[in-house]
Amino acid sequence: MEEELMGRFIYSMQVSLDLRIEQVPGDNGAGEWLRIDEELHRECNALTRALALMVHGRVYYEVMEEYQPRAREDASLPDVLREYGEIWTAKPKVLVSRTRRSADHNTRIIGGDDAIEQLAALRAGTGGSISVGGAALATQLLRAGLLDELLLFTHPAILGFGRPLFDDYDVPIDLDLLEQRSFKQGVTMHRYAIRDAKETGSC
Repeated sequence: MEEELMGRFIYSMQVSLDLRIEQVPGDNGAGEWLRIDEELHRECNALTRALALMVHGRVYYEVMEEYQPRAREDASLPDVLREYGEIWTAKPKVLVSRTRRSADHNTRIIGGDDAIEQLAALRAGTGGSISVGGAALATQLLRAGLLDELLLFTHPAILGFGRPLFDDYDVPIDLDLLEQRSFKQGVTMHRYAIRDAKETGSC
C-alpha cells in the first residue's frame, strides 16, 4: 500500500536528564557532560547508516559540514569517527535554509515560506527513516504534526540550564516507548513514537 512507503521523521539527539542539548551555545555534540565512547558511537554509526535520508537545519548542518568530510580522511582520529564522517558525507541529505543557495556532500536545499509543506511531501514520498537534526527544525515539524519519533540518548548529567530539546514548545506530548537500551558509560537510549503525529499508515 502507498501509506506503507511513507517515511518517518525521527528527531535523534544527545540529551541530559533535564532534556538539555547544549549547556553553552555551540557545544551540541561536544559538551564535557556528554559520555560518548566507542560503544555508543558505533551504535550511532549503525543507526545513521540505516537511514533513508537526513534532514538538517542550517546551524546543525554547518557544524556537520565543517567537521565530517574532513574527519573521514583524518588518520589521527579513531576509526569509529572516520567511519561516521564517511557515512554522513555519503548519505543523502536535505538542508532546510532560507539563506543557503548551494551545498555539497550529496545535499539538496529546501527553503522558502512553504518549507514545512515541502518536508511533508518529502516524508510522504520517502520509504524508511528520516533523521531530523536541529532543535528549531524539529520544533517546527512537531508543531505541524509531522514529527513521528524521538530517539534520545540520555546522559547521566543534570545541566540546570541551556538549550532544551525543543524551542519554545509548551504543549504536552504523549509518547509510546518503542525501544530502550543501556550503555556502559551510563547512557540510556529510548526510542518513542509521538502519538499526535499525523498518521503514517502504521499501527
